[in-house]
Amino acid sequence: MSAKPEQKESHQANGAVLPIVPVDCHTSPDRGQLVEPLDFLGPHGNGVEVVVLESRANAKGVREEDALLENGSQSNESDDTNTDRPPEPASPLKETSFSIGLQVLFPFFLAGFGTVAAGMVLDVVQHWDVFKYVTEVFILVPALLGLKGNLEMTLASRLSTAANIGQMDTPKELWKMITGNMALIQVQATVVGFLASVAAVVFGWIPDGHFSLSHAVLLCASSVATAFIASLALGMIMIGVIIGSRKMGINPDNVATPIAAGLGDLITLALLSGISCGLYKELETKVYVNPLVFSFFIALLPIWIFIAKKNPATREVLYSGWEPVVIAMAISSVGGLILDRTVSDPNFAGMAVFTPVINGVGGNLVAVQASRISTYLHMSGMPGEGLETAPRKCPSPCSTFFSSDVNSRSARVLLLLVVPGHLVFIYTISSMQGGHTTLTLIFIVFYMTAALLQVLILLYIADWMVHWMWGRHLDPDNFSIPYLTALGDLIGTGLLALSFHILWLIGDRDSDVGD
Repeated sequence: MSAKPEQKESHQANGAVLPIVPVDCHTSPDRGQLVEPLDFLGPHGNGVEVVVLESRANAKGVREEDALLENGSQSNESDDTNTDRPPEPASPLKETSFSIGLQVLFPFFLAGFGTVAAGMVLDVVQHWDVFKYVTEVFILVPALLGLKGNLEMTLASRLSTAANIGQMDTPKELWKMITGNMALIQVQATVVGFLASVAAVVFGWIPDGHFSLSHAVLLCASSVATAFIASLALGMIMIGVIIGSRKMGINPDNVATPIAAGLGDLITLALLSGISCGLYKELETKVYVNPLVFSFFIALLPIWIFIAKKNPATREVLYSGWEPVVIAMAISSVGGLILDRTVSDPNFAGMAVFTPVINGVGGNLVAVQASRISTYLHMSGMPGEGLETAPRKCPSPCSTFFSSDVNSRSARVLLLLVVPGHLVFIYTISSMQGGHTTLTLIFIVFYMTAALLQVLILLYIADWMVHWMWGRHLDPDNFSIPYLTALGDLIGTGLLALSFHILWLIGDRDSDVGD
């Protein structure tokens, strides 16, 4: 650097034409730091102009709310000026608490009414023969609903992040993202759907000590078929939602995950009820139907694996993305066991219709928060890089809910949606005479307490978990949401069962149970 630097031809940077000079990278170890003009004085004191490439996500002093909203694809640590790169996507508008709430409100209520519809469906189908005589189907309900929420919300979070950082701007990139991710969720849905049926068989066998091979095959066929078909339908819906929201200038993080969760619950429960009922009718006359259905979907696995392995964006998830969805399925199955043991008890009458609602709303809100935090972290680079390089210890509740950064602001907005949202949902259920229950003040108080406590715990865990996984070089889009939604199922079902039990002890439910 002692020789006089040779000026090169001018390039345009941020609207100003400036000459480029070579700079020794070792003299500025912090690439995100702006260098003072005096550092570039020539040997005779003459100023030499340089191009300062702006690295928005890595620059020090950038406020969190600005970092979240800047497009990460505009950050570039290299000096490559290749003109063949895809056009940089426009940065979204700065989000305020009002804009966050406004964008989240419509998909939140849309998804919430989806969970209400799912609860009404469960309230009806619980009296069908297949639910009466093959009670392990109840164990499948939270497991499959949680699985579909996990896969579709993980897909939505993954694609939302890709859209926000400019990885879906060209038709070629978009097509690669669609095919790879669709094949990936088909693999995950088929395998984890089978594991969920195995868990249902085991959890159903342990308390009673009774095992039926025909019922086990029925559960496997119903679970795999439901997971496969629901994945195909919901995956296409999610892709359309994300592309449409991006074109409309809406942050996909605020829209995609609630819609994925709400539609996932309704579609999955409807498919599970219809498929299991149809296969149950074939048990006596056509015993080969259930094994044939199960074998057909298993035989398609190699095709989806081949497609997913060809895409670099999904190849890593295909190998490393099993742990969260499998553990999440096991956690949700415990919630299903609670539902199986309470839904037939008269003391818990009406619980079936409220379970998908409280679990769905909690999962919707925490998925939005996890997706937003993950997008913010992706602005600073790959997992383990940037602003959050070390695994994070448990944050204080004040920093999670009462600080001035944008993630804390969104947590407050999401928490404020719980009470009005649930009031609308439970009054909708009551007006449709779902659950054969009437709403009393004490019931509403206990229900709202359980719902608020569930979301409060989930948002706090999300704040810690997403940062912790990032510090461990794990992509939160693939790993955090399955755990969080599964915990939402378990915590929601447990708190709801506890509320109903307390209400029964104090005698409030005795007069509320209808015929």
